[in-house]
Amino acid sequence: MTDAISLTDAISELPGPFQPRDLAVANDTVVRLARLDGEFPWHHHDEDELFLCWEGTFRLELEGRAPVPLSAGELFVVPKGLRHRPVADAPAHVLLIERPETAQYGN
Repeated sequence: MTDAISLTDAISELPGPFQPRDLAVANDTVVRLARLDGEFPWHHHDEDELFLCWEGTFRLELEGRAPVPLSAGELFVVPKGLRHRPVADAPAHVLLIERPETAQYGN
């Protein structure tokens, strides 16, 4: 990477909801940007997944736990193995920090 990344520009280039774009790689992780709009399917990962709300609001529904609402500037780490799904009642943007091999629809 030789230039700064504009999140505003990257958001405008997203193809649609739940279609993440890789922005950067740091150490053994990737920073992904996605637009959330509606309900994503329930899934789980074999590794932790960090959600950082960039714009808007959404909630992380967690199996067996109360939902976690997130607003701009807030983050939450979903522990590995926990079934979850992000739900956005209106478009929101999120940064995901995870391993490059993390499958979008889980394991």
